[in-house]
Amino acid sequence: MLFLPQRVSLKLKMFGGTMAVVLLVSAVIAILARWILVTSLNRELEQRGVAIGQSIAERASGFILDKDRPNLVSLVFDAAQLGERKVLVSYIFISDNDGRILANTFIRPFPADLRGINPLPENKDYSIDLVDFDQSQAIDIAVPVREGIYTLGAVHVGLSKSHIDSLVGKLRTTFLGFITAVTVVMFLIVLRLSNAVARPLSRLTQAADAISRGSLDAPEAMLGLSDDAIKHCQAYADTDLPCWHFDQNRGEGEPTSQAASRTCRECRFYRKEGGGDEVAQLAESFSNMIWSIRLYRRRLRESEEKYRSLFDSNPDPVFVVEAATGRILDANSQAEAVYGYGRKELVGRDLAELEPDADGGVAAYLADRDAPERVLFPKLRHVRKDGEPLYVNVHACRIAYRARDAVIVSATDITELVEKDAQLIQASKMKTLGEMSAGIAHELNQPLNAIKMGSDYLKMVAETGGLPSPDALAAVTGQVSEQVDRAAAIIGHLRDFGRKSEPKLEYVDINEPIKGVFTIIGHELALQGIEVVLRLAASAPIKAHANRLEQVFFNLVVNARDAMTDKACQSERPRRLTIVSASAAGRVTVAVADTGCGIPEAARRKIFEPFFTTKQTGQGMGLGLAITYGIVKDYGGEIEMESAPDRGSVFRLTFPAARDKSERSP
Repeated sequence: MLFLPQRVSLKLKMFGGTMAVVLLVSAVIAILARWILVTSLNRELEQRGVAIGQSIAERASGFILDKDRPNLVSLVFDAAQLGERKVLVSYIFISDNDGRILANTFIRPFPADLRGINPLPENKDYSIDLVDFDQSQAIDIAVPVREGIYTLGAVHVGLSKSHIDSLVGKLRTTFLGFITAVTVVMFLIVLRLSNAVARPLSRLTQAADAISRGSLDAPEAMLGLSDDAIKHCQAYADTDLPCWHFDQNRGEGEPTSQAASRTCRECRFYRKEGGGDEVAQLAESFSNMIWSIRLYRRRLRESEEKYRSLFDSNPDPVFVVEAATGRILDANSQAEAVYGYGRKELVGRDLAELEPDADGGVAAYLADRDAPERVLFPKLRHVRKDGEPLYVNVHACRIAYRARDAVIVSATDITELVEKDAQLIQASKMKTLGEMSAGIAHELNQPLNAIKMGSDYLKMVAETGGLPSPDALAAVTGQVSEQVDRAAAIIGHLRDFGRKSEPKLEYVDINEPIKGVFTIIGHELALQGIEVVLRLAASAPIKAHANRLEQVFFNLVVNARDAMTDKACQSERPRRLTIVSASAAGRVTVAVADTGCGIPEAARRKIFEPFFTTKQTGQGMGLGLAITYGIVKDYGGEIEMESAPDRGSVFRLTFPAARDKSERSP
């Protein structure tokens, strides 16, 4: 009922609407019935008056011809007093064609108001008219008195208007009483029907409200649900079992014959009898919905508890981070232990505060909407609450968390492993320096010899008592100063190479560590007849550590040297070491090629494994290429090797190019 206000209850709508229809129909019936009954009553009374008049007219014609007025008077009195006519008939009189009154029923003088009333039209059997006389009204019915073809006069029968109105009033009262009784009966029927329809709907509404507030116990009582589910429902008691009636989304191949065989086929909680009216069927469907909610709510709660326990018991710190803002939504207890924050301090904190390197890690992953769903960030530098750094391997995965896009971040603390790697790399560098000591000593001997020669010249001149010429003195002192600078540069380079790298990445032109290698062992390679060819790009910056990269190229150059000077590999080919660097398409590549004897096919798959070496016992520990491989991977690079017997080997290194050279570290 669109015209009714929305806030009116369904019960009131049904009751009011039905009663309005009943009252309208009753009113129409009352009006029609009254019109029909009153009209019929009036017509019946008029016909009765006509019959009285005609009866008198038939008998009065003879008395009129005989001028027997006593019988005429007797005739009209007898007719007026017959039966119940005495209350219906007000008067009867007979008049001749000239209007003279021949007989009447008045016991008082004939009323003057009745003379000449209701004249009869010609060729009419009767005439009816409402007349007033003596302060009352009557329905006058005039009937002609005929004898053959002659009209002798007229009989007037006056029906009492007040008596007729009294009859109509009694009829109206009786009919209205009947309509009222029908209306009262309809009122009771409609009220009972409205209650019958609205009461179950009200219970359903109350049950729905209770469910919305999170209560499933109240609907259970309202709708008469069973509360002994644990005793009788296997799927409710054991959430590993499927629910045959409600879980219609299970795949065809899902669990499985054993589980299905334990599933009940007749559910005592599933209601679909199909009987009753639509409201009863709605109540059945609602009951089924409540039972389904209870079942899956229990399963959801158990699932949440299970995954919450997995979340909290994870040995690694785990964060849930909102993708849009980068703020932490949740963290497990291990995150509190490792990072030193309480859970309340972590929730709402920007994850970038734990990652001081702004251009990497999860913060960059969150900003990149095209990033894959899962990603691994190795050896990220994080900071604890007290400012101490720690190194973590981070697994990030996009998820939906409470209807929000989020990323779950699992961080594995590898600080101890990173420190051991640093110690191993440092030990490897010290070993390399030890191996290169002879070449380094030779590099230092050259400036020392030059300085010795200059100082001996000056001593000789002083012992002979002479003075060196200004040009000779300038040449000697200049050469001495130049050699001192050269020796200082070699020693400074050795000090830089030997120091331990800082963990923070820096922008490095990859050509610099390549050149640094030959500062130390370049002369040794020349003494062993190895030609060094460098074709380096103008600039090839990457993010790394310079002295670690120098360790990488030291290892590759020393291995190339050993391959070209190995006595077991005699070859007439020239000993040539070629290093080519290039930068293109966001990648920096370096190729280190030698003309040695190559690597055997069987050893190629193992050369990057720790402690694997093809050198003779005592000439290598098998850690150089393993360390090289680890360093290249730490910087997001790749290393590939090509080799052919007696044709040498090529190691090709590829790194991501630094994105902004302007941020190069000083």
